[in-house]
Amino acid sequence: MAFVLENRRARHDYEILETYEAGIVLKGTEVKSLRAGKVDFTGSFAKFENGELYLENLYIAPYEKGSYTNVDPRRKRKLLLHRHELNRLRGRVEQKGLTLVPLKIYFNERGYAKVLLGLARGKKAYQRKEDDKKRAVRRALEEL
Repeated sequence: MAFVLENRRARHDYEILETYEAGIVLKGTEVKSLRAGKVDFTGSFAKFENGELYLENLYIAPYEKGSYTNVDPRRKRKLLLHRHELNRLRGRVEQKGLTLVPLKIYFNERGYAKVLLGLARGKKAYQRKEDDKKRAVRRALEEL
């Protein structure tokens, strides 16, 4: 894996049950912005529409040297998965409280943009506080 952009907030807000690697359909200037690291994961999620999976609300900043070729920064982007993976995911997402969130975006060895999706369940506020306390204790022990 080369060049990774990570959604660190997702692991704080969600309990990740499974992960899936998916291809993502991008336009030309989006790839340039992605390589420059100009991505905001805030509020992004994946959802099914007409049997296809789309990544919504992912902000990829317009490329500064692109002009009319720039596209809407928050457009829906199609995710590429095998049909059996899509069917399995659709069944899991229809369960109560599960959602698909992007965890990482990276370029593989062949130069293709990939998204690591996490099948996630939202954490409650008290669960996040407990996790933060455990993390603080672990850090304190490591310092000793």
